Amino acid sequence: MNETRAENARPAGSDREKAVTERRLKIIVAIVAVVLLVSFFVVHHLKSTNEKNLANAASAETSAPPIVDVITVQNAPPTLSLTLPGETAAWYESTIYARVDGYVDKWNADIGDHVQKGQILASIDTPELDAELAAARAKLKASEALVAAHEADMDLAKTTYDRWRDSPKGVVSEQEREEKKAGYDSAAAQLKEAQAQTVLDKANVDHYTTLTQFKHVAAPYDGTITERRIDIGNLVTAGSTTNTTLLYRMVQDDPIRVFVDVPQSAAGDIKIDTPAAISASNLPDHVFDGKVARTADAINPQTRTMRVEVDIPNPNHTLASGMYVNGTFQVPTGGLVQIPAAALVFRSGAPQVAVIDKEQRVVFRKVTIARDNGNTVEIGSGISSGDKIALNIGSQVTEGETVEAHAFKEDAVVNNSVQK
Repeated sequence: MNETRAENARPAGSDREKAVTERRLKIIVAIVAVVLLVSFFVVHHLKSTNEKNLANAASAETSAPPIVDVITVQNAPPTLSLTLPGETAAWYESTIYARVDGYVDKWNADIGDHVQKGQILASIDTPELDAELAAARAKLKASEALVAAHEADMDLAKTTYDRWRDSPKGVVSEQEREEKKAGYDSAAAQLKEAQAQTVLDKANVDHYTTLTQFKHVAAPYDGTITERRIDIGNLVTAGSTTNTTLLYRMVQDDPIRVFVDVPQSAAGDIKIDTPAAISASNLPDHVFDGKVARTADAINPQTRTMRVEVDIPNPNHTLASGMYVNGTFQVPTGGLVQIPAAALVFRSGAPQVAVIDKEQRVVFRKVTIARDNGNTVEIGSGISSGDKIALNIGSQVTEGETVEAHAFKEDAVVNNSVQK
């Protein structure tokens, strides 16, 4: 009976536990729903607030005048450093070829060697030339012997003719006298012919003798060997055609030339004896002083530049031919105003600048460029000293628009123009 009561009591307790669990779940679900609802309203409020702030900021930015960097136009200094690219070139540069045919017997100078004028660079073995010289000398000796024989014949003919010429009339006939004279004249003519052949043979000997001097290849001046193309046993051919291999290439680089192409705008200011400072990127601690020695005195119609040459002493061979260098010249400015290149605006094909007036409004003025110095330009007309102009002004700024001007430092202007 007790067991029956226990069994009847278990379902009633289980129902109560189940009811308690369901209430707890409902409470949890209600709490979660409230939290989600509160989170939704919070997020919606924050989003609405941000959108409103962005709209207000955009509206304020749209209504605010654009900000521009402004500098004050100033006169250019009395002189200006004009730096232009250039290249070095040797004072002399020679390509040395063989003057005789033969084989390289030995060479005495290699690339990088500093040689003196007349120094033997290589020797060439010339068997054919030696044989031709020997034959020419033998022929000369034969011609000289023939001259001696004709001299003897002429002496005999002259003596005979003199004897017959001085004989009393009637002793010899006139015909015989004329025959003796003709014999003498013939002997004299043969002697002259032999003498002429001797002169020709001697000239031939001198020719081959002169060529033998080129068996030794000598340096034409003091300089440096920059290229060697020969080795012992190489066959070399006289001449300098496209099919002929050179023996050496050498240069003289003390002094050294510097070629600079000056733009047309500065060509009239750079003259002979104008000082120049030469520098190279690979030699940061060296500046080489020189003067303009020569100018083309004419403008190249293709590049609109004038070629000038600067002579630089180079006793230590610090500068090598073919180097890229910079040449700096001091040129007068002519009292014009100078502005950064970043201030130029090109609209409708003509250069302009954006002038900021007293009411902070933009006024575009056409200008003429008197000289382009790279980072800066000199203006011939359109603006005056004291005008305020904008830098790097955008295309969205229009004529008469009010702007907010910010003063810009001069060094910043230069850096800005360089980057541009």
